[in-house]
Amino acid sequence: MGIREWIIPQDKAFYDLLDKESSFILEGAVMLEEAVRNFDNMEGKRKEFKDLEHNCDGVVHDIYDKVNRSFITPIDQEDLTKLASGYDDVLDLMNAAMNRLVLFEIKGPTPTMIEFTGIIKASVAQLHAALTSLRKLNRNTIDEACIEVDRLENEADVLFNESVAALFKSGDVSQILKLKEIYEDLETTTDRCEAVSFIIRDILIKHS
Repeated sequence: MGIREWIIPQDKAFYDLLDKESSFILEGAVMLEEAVRNFDNMEGKRKEFKDLEHNCDGVVHDIYDKVNRSFITPIDQEDLTKLASGYDDVLDLMNAAMNRLVLFEIKGPTPTMIEFTGIIKASVAQLHAALTSLRKLNRNTIDEACIEVDRLENEADVLFNESVAALFKSGDVSQILKLKEIYEDLETTTDRCEAVSFIIRDILIKHS
């Protein structure tokens, strides 16, 4: 233990809360992909997802509350709240996509939906690896994970552009509008994953 850590105790409970938040979001990514691949009882799955989102919101609230009550934190307070909030946005967007699948009365998955949810699950798995490595500032694991998130986001961009272009050739205006909104939610989810990876990188730079 360094002298700074001995003089100023670091509250490691923050890492436990971030790990818990990340576990909920990873669970959400797995749930979303499973729901799209096995397109049945979507209303029930939507409710389960909403419950998961509510539980994750509770963890984010705990992080904010603890930040407000703590003088010393292991990560800068602004970075902690930015990370917790930005990561929560990822789950919120997945929930938005799940809602639209039900509310738009989508009858079944498209290959694009399946591919998107696979990319999202892979992105969140990488973020989970990076975030859970913050406790020990494992640079190699964090760097590799964040680079992969960037690559997956680029893959999602290509998928979105190609899938929307294909949609407008289908001729079914109602279906075009519905699917385009769902694809936008899914693609924006990968954008937010990349944004979270940038926050994690910034934290690593500050504390390395």
